[in-house]
Parts: sequence; C-alpha cells; structure tokens
Amino acid sequence: MNTPPSPNAPGNRRPSSTPAPHPGARRRPGTFAAGLALAAASALALASCSAGAAPEERAALTGSATEPVQGGVLEYGHLQEPNCIFGGWIQENFTARQVLDNLVSATEDGSVVPWIATDWSVSEDRTVWTLDLRDDVHFTDGTPLDADAVAYNFDYWMDGGNGTAAAHLGGFYDHSEVVDEHTVQIHLSAPFSPFLSTISQSYFGLQSPTALETRSDEENCTEPIGSGPFTVKDWKRGEYIEFERNEDYQWAPGNAGHQGPAHVEGVRWNIIPDNTSRYGALLSGEMDAIGEVPAVNIAQAREQYDFTQYITPGRPVVMNLNTQRGIFTDQAVRQALSFATDREANVESAFLGTVPFEPSGYLSQSTPDYDEAAATEYPFDLQRANELLDEAGWTGRDEDGTRTKDGQRLQAKVVYGLNSIITPDGNTVIQNVQEQARAAGFDLVLRPGTPSEFFGGAFSTPDSYDAQVGYWTSPHAGILNINYRPSTQDAPNGANTTFLDNTEVFETIQSALQAPSPELVTERFSEAQHQLSELAPAIGLYTQTNTLAAADEVTGIWLEHAQGGPIFHDASFTSESARDDSDGFPPHAPAENED
Repeated sequence: MNTPPSPNAPGNRRPSSTPAPHPGARRRPGTFAAGLALAAASALALASCSAGAAPEERAALTGSATEPVQGGVLEYGHLQEPNCIFGGWIQENFTARQVLDNLVSATEDGSVVPWIATDWSVSEDRTVWTLDLRDDVHFTDGTPLDADAVAYNFDYWMDGGNGTAAAHLGGFYDHSEVVDEHTVQIHLSAPFSPFLSTISQSYFGLQSPTALETRSDEENCTEPIGSGPFTVKDWKRGEYIEFERNEDYQWAPGNAGHQGPAHVEGVRWNIIPDNTSRYGALLSGEMDAIGEVPAVNIAQAREQYDFTQYITPGRPVVMNLNTQRGIFTDQAVRQALSFATDREANVESAFLGTVPFEPSGYLSQSTPDYDEAAATEYPFDLQRANELLDEAGWTGRDEDGTRTKDGQRLQAKVVYGLNSIITPDGNTVIQNVQEQARAAGFDLVLRPGTPSEFFGGAFSTPDSYDAQVGYWTSPHAGILNINYRPSTQDAPNGANTTFLDNTEVFETIQSALQAPSPELVTERFSEAQHQLSELAPAIGLYTQTNTLAAADEVTGIWLEHAQGGPIFHDASFTSESARDDSDGFPPHAPAENED
C-alpha cells in the first residue's frame, strides 16, 4: 500500500558516463555532521532533464567494477519515516526489504526468479501453487524458514498482519498446506494470474513465527525478525534507523549481485524530510546516497552521481473523484474536470521535465497491460469541458466565476497528504490544476492532510472529501481489483477511494485476474481500462517515481522491480579509504537543528 491505510483498508537507466567528482569534503561513513548550510545553498541550482527510461536489466547503481571492499557503514538519506519496519505502507515496504526475504524476486520484464522458493508449479485448474523451498534458511532467531513458517506467514497476512497483502490476495486465498518440511501448497478459491508477481512484493516478506507469537506487537513493529541481509540494530524515531549486517546470510535472490553476507557492515537510514537538507547532505559528503532527489537537483545529480530513476508500476498519482457524494456523482462533471486542465504542461512545469506526465487515472505507463489508448481519452480541451458542464445544467456563475446550479456552487474539497504522500513538487501540480480548473468554472478547495489524519481515517468516508490525491504501487494491473472492488458491509474496501460501485467493471477485472492466458489477461485488463475511462472516476496526473543518487565512493546499490525500493545487500565502498574503519556504527553526530 502506498498511502497511509484507512481503518477499513486492508525509469531506470545506468549513467551514460562515469559521474564527475562531487564537491565537498569526503567524510567517513557514519559521521552525519552538522553544517548543511553551504551545501544546501549549492543544492538550489536549477536544471531540467527528461525522466529516465525503464530499467533494462536491474535498476543498478554500478559505479566501480573492482572487487567490493568489505566493511563500513553506509549513510543513506530518506524522505519519509515508516510507522513500522514492516507493514502495508510503501515506506514500510522499503524498510522491510532490508530485513525480510521473499519467496521470489521480481525482474524488469515482469517475471520472477527464485529466492526462498527454488521452484514452483500450478495445478491444472490453476488454484493450487506448489512451492519448493530452500533447505538451508533460518530466521535470525534460529527458527527454520521451512514450509510451516511459510504457511504461517500466509495465514498471518490474511488474518490482519498486513492489510496490503490481504488486499492483493483477498477473495482468492483459501488456505496453505504443508506437504513436507520444504514443500508448501497455497490453495486459492479461484485462479489468480499474477500470483507470483504479487508475492514478490515486500508486503509478503517472511517473518519468524516464533517472534510473531512470543514478542509484543511493538517489538515486531520496530525490530521484526526475518532472514534477510540485515537486522535492525537501533531506531531513533525522527532521526535514523540502523540496519546491521546478518553475518549468516547465504540465500540472496537469483537477481542479486552476489551471494553471502552484505559487503557493508551496516546501513544508517537517516530520516531527512527537507529536500534541500537531504540533497545538501549528499553534496557535502555527509550522505553516501539519498532517495527522492528533488526535481530541481536531478539534472545535477545525473552529472555528478550514480543516479537512477524508477517509474513505479501500479496506480500513478491521480485525483480520485468521489462518485457517491457531491458534484462528482455526475459522470459528465467528472469528464468535464478531466478535460478542463492542461495536466501535461502542469507536470512538465512542476517537475522541470524530470517526472513523466501520466494521463491514465488507473495504471501507470510502466505497468504490464497498460492501455495507452484508454489512457489518452481526455486531452486538454477547455471547450469540451464547458460543453459538458452546460449540458449538465451548471450554467450559472457566481461573482468569482464559479459555476452554479440550483443555488449550488461547482465546488469540491480536494484532500491529500502533503510531504507524506505528495511531495512539494507534486503539490505544485495540484495547485496548478486548481488554478486552471477555474477557467471551466470549478472551485477546487485544497485541503492538505497530516499523516495522523490519513492514518487515523479522517479521510476514509464519502462525506470527508470530494476528491483525494494519491497513488498505489503494484507490479501488475491487478491493482485495479484493489482500487475498484466495490465495498460491502461484510467486505469493506478502504482502498476504493472513488467509492465506485460498478458491477460491470468489477466483473471485467475479475475475469482478467482469472484469465487462462497472457493474451486474455491483457485483453480483459484493456477492456477494464476503457470502461473506467468512460466512467471517469479518477484523473491521471504523473507517474510515481523513485529516484536515488549515490556518491562515486559507493557502488552496488540497486532498486528492486516490484516497488522500486533501494537494495543495499550488494552495496560496497570503492576503496579502503572511502569506508569507515571503526568497529560497528560510529556515533551519530547531531545536525544543527537537533538537541
């Protein structure tokens, strides 16, 4: 899940040339020092550049091809802090990937490679998946990662352990069966074509059943017990998470750069919400790598650092329109807003050309089975927007130009999580849409929400907003089932933020998920996208992208293909002088604004 869950919710390219040396004195990894002012000023250089292409093989930051240096603590700067190391939010997906292993790992072309599962097969009726497991894996508490553990985890996810995992498999998972110590069968109630792709996501990261049963929820939140390349050493809320190397690690996925323990001794995952400070920390050498490179700095980052950009599959950043209450219950009004603004120019301006415009309100262009024809049915056409509103009876005008009908203003409350779901650059896109929509007579009232409001469910009911901006990543088009499954009293669906209840669309999506061939899957997902486009419950804005820049003293970081999270198992420093020589994590030196 990519936005904070409601209570009911369950571009890559390798650098074309060797990066130029970056300015600023090099510090030893682990000494996050004060003094960002000079570097932050440098970070304000303006530039624009086109977005990166899709990954070719693995979204890797390649750097040096020399033998990896062993040791050192890598300092990484990240925009947002998770609530738990493992959970249903994409930020928790990123951190979970450092400590938990999956059954399979996603590749760039949408297929999967072995990880904990070495082989698999599906029954003739496509409802029973048999997974053969490695026989040498154990969790860091000593519990074997065997068939019993895998079966336990599936039941744990579906019983409330992870709402996003349950959202993906809900309506399909029936039960798990242990065949023998290293063979498990996953029984489904109906065929589910993207099963393997689904379980490649870190929402399906495997945890020790012993830990889940014997430790408190808080312990499993802050220090989950997995079998992955790192363990959680320390977490100082609001500042950093320290991940320490798992010395026993010998079971990396098939698309990893090496087998065996991580090269670095650890990773300090620093929480740096301010864009200028985060990029400035990279410039000054205080960070070895950062995520979420600000748009204004991407051109410079491409020139000076190992830089990669990943266009995340799934649902892009869209404006979801409330189809149950308010002005958007009228399909013509939804279509009018879709035509009313020049979204492509807005995105180009706000992101300085670094993030692709996404016309589809349903699937990102990097998602398998994306239909470009359905995505482009609403080009900027102010005349058509005005015609639709006139035909719908919105013919009056208030003094400020807002259209009226029977005394009601064409006004909508638009909510979004600023700096938690939507970045400052994305906020500019939304403000541009608000301003341009005035020409057609819309009054969009923007209401940024806090993380606590979104996590607390303040914007989860039809009476709490008219439109909501957000995204939801997924490695396949089955995200449509999550976002458009009708919500019922027995099976509420907090992920359906448009509140659309359309049987025809739901049945088409279900038929796609159960289709017996890739060709039929594509055909039926295409049909679903055209059906949704006609109903217009959502408006596409831009692709959700993950970016990462690393100093030239670091190599081997890559972004995995299910969600685009950073992988540090293969990371290393490029020389002995570049890494820290201390034993363990150096002390964290507070920045100027810390106590």
